[in-house]
Amino acid sequence: MPVIRTPDKRFSKLPGFPFAPHYIELNGLRIHYVDEGKGQAILCLHGEPSWSFLYRKMIAVMSKKHRVVAMDFLGFGRSDKFTEREAYSFRMHLGTLTGFIKAMDLKQITVVVQDWGGLIGLAAVAHIPDRFARLVIMNTGLPTGKGKPGEAFLAWRKYAETHPDMQIGQSILGGMAHPEKITKEVVAAYEAPFPDVKHKTGAAVWPLLVPIRPDDPAAAEMRHAREVLSKWDRPALVMFSDKDPITGGGDKFFRSLIPTAKDQPDITIKDAGHFLQEEKGREISKHILAFMKRTPVS
Repeated sequence: MPVIRTPDKRFSKLPGFPFAPHYIELNGLRIHYVDEGKGQAILCLHGEPSWSFLYRKMIAVMSKKHRVVAMDFLGFGRSDKFTEREAYSFRMHLGTLTGFIKAMDLKQITVVVQDWGGLIGLAAVAHIPDRFARLVIMNTGLPTGKGKPGEAFLAWRKYAETHPDMQIGQSILGGMAHPEKITKEVVAAYEAPFPDVKHKTGAAVWPLLVPIRPDDPAAAEMRHAREVLSKWDRPALVMFSDKDPITGGGDKFFRSLIPTAKDQPDITIKDAGHFLQEEKGREISKHILAFMKRTPVS
């Protein structure tokens, strides 16, 4: 499959993102990640159509206490990008993430997931559970294809299916509770990895990989993740925002599914939309640091 790479000059002016790029090669493909601070590993996984820039506020806060690693999935950020839709699959993304964790030899991980970072990240937890010490779950889900998807998601899926030249900036703003507070420079940073339609292939495909039928390829992985998490015995913190039409109510599902989630405070991030890291990154970071402090790893 043809592979392209976003030119480095596109990333020359990123507001609030002074972090040096790091790269690792997996299966002949270059994966980008941020690696800041020292100590216990916090792995931050982005969703659609964002990249590690979404976590910049949290990286700045949490790296003062711990090591923070934020990876760009293939097709996003500074990681390599396939130009053909067929190259993007749930299995490919899951294999990339588990391969990254093993290649980096990350252990005792506190994983922070949101959106697609949750679907793939929690599937990775189910495959290599011994690598993870804690879960932080935000604005995501584990859809198995049963039941009718929400109208907001179906509208987003239809848009992605019919608009391969996705408007990245507008998509990000549409996921904010207060888009008027997001500067043009920040919007440009979210758009930086995607100079043209070929670079947007991964973003255009991701919504179509969410299982909406029980026999969809990712559905079995979602069922497996649910089974593993239903017996999870390590700390889990669930934090959803109050103004996300896509994943609203998902916090109750995870608190009911994961036994240890009931041991943590019932936290709702107020006045934030789907991309709560952008709108409430510093607040979320404080909750995560407090969570880690009260759940020490032996």
